[in-house]
Amino acid sequence: MSPARRASARPVGRRKRAKPDPVTAWSRRLARYRPNLARDVLDGLAGAYGRPIWQRRLDPMSELVLTILTQNSADVNAEKAFDALRLAYPSGGEASDTELGAGWGGTGIAALAPPDWAAVEFAPLDELIDVIRPGGLAPQKAPRIQACLRRAREERGEYSLEFLGDLPALEARAWLTAIDGIGRKTASIVLLFCFGMPLMPVDRHVERVSKRIGLIPPKASADDAHELFLALLEPDEMYEGHVNLIQHGRRICHARNPAHEICPVADRCRFIDPKAP
Repeated sequence: MSPARRASARPVGRRKRAKPDPVTAWSRRLARYRPNLARDVLDGLAGAYGRPIWQRRLDPMSELVLTILTQNSADVNAEKAFDALRLAYPSGGEASDTELGAGWGGTGIAALAPPDWAAVEFAPLDELIDVIRPGGLAPQKAPRIQACLRRAREERGEYSLEFLGDLPALEARAWLTAIDGIGRKTASIVLLFCFGMPLMPVDRHVERVSKRIGLIPPKASADDAHELFLALLEPDEMYEGHVNLIQHGRRICHARNPAHEICPVADRCRFIDPKAP
């Protein structure tokens, strides 16, 4: 027998099965065992909080900086830091009265123009830390803000991030998350609120409510949750889902002592009833 025939006669070992994609596996599991869960949750929340209409609230760089200031801080403290930033480094531009909209946890920001971004980027770090100190964790946030400004200037020749609106959503997210300190949540907020991109920012309220209901697995990481929602919701449902899940977490589904008796999605919540359909 020729060497070629001997080789072909050897038994072929079984190929290892590829591990199933966890996002696909989870969405199929929900479709089989808890059909229409996402749709029912959205409808239930809409009955309580309405269906929010998307509109841009800030320019992309301002949105990014404000979002950095909210990281591990209350929205009201981020507002104070953002206002302080604009007062300390005035651009002389046109002031605008911005409504931050449903789901925002603060009281509102002042009617001021965006700051002089060059002045912010090249400010002495200690000085910038002092300016944004009201927002909390200033020593961590100040370098992140300057890194964002530096990346935009070096790659784009300007501080505008409007170009992101011309990119596919995941490509735009990847550009932002390549900056140190910018994760999927921060990037998704900027892209959703500035351009209406079909991305689902998952903050602590969204994560808590979603795990209690059973929309995402109880052990899913925050990064996993961002990908899971891309499969669970339609592109035009991301903004509504994000805003209303946040509102629900703030108003009813509190971290402690949630108000089960007035929950609009109680009949589908596994936290209330482990056997809920």
